[in-house]
Amino acid sequence: MFKQFKPYQLSAFNAVSLILIGGFGYLQSETPSPTALIPVVIGLILLVLNPGVKKENKVVAHIAVLLTLVILFGLLMPLNAAIGRSDNFAALRVLFMLLTTVLAIVSFVKSFIEARKNKNQ
Repeated sequence: MFKQFKPYQLSAFNAVSLILIGGFGYLQSETPSPTALIPVVIGLILLVLNPGVKKENKVVAHIAVLLTLVILFGLLMPLNAAIGRSDNFAALRVLFMLLTTVLAIVSFVKSFIEARKNKNQ
């Protein structure tokens, strides 16, 4: 399923989803919190890093993975809060961002494993 997508493509998709959905969630909130912009900021950083990921720069790719892991765990609290206040729309937004984040991480891990196999051969 993931073979047709390269890590930089899924990372860019994740970054755009973090920016658009995170920004929408911030703007539509009646009481927006600056912390709601964290996914937007990380999405912007991931977009800036994406050309390096595409060129398979190891350092840039590892930074992108680290940020992707940070946002994965960072989205768990907003998901729990949205579920706690029965805000289904917010929960769906966060779940979508989590889904794109997990897809990006899986793609990165598969890429790292493949690179390790190729290096050892």
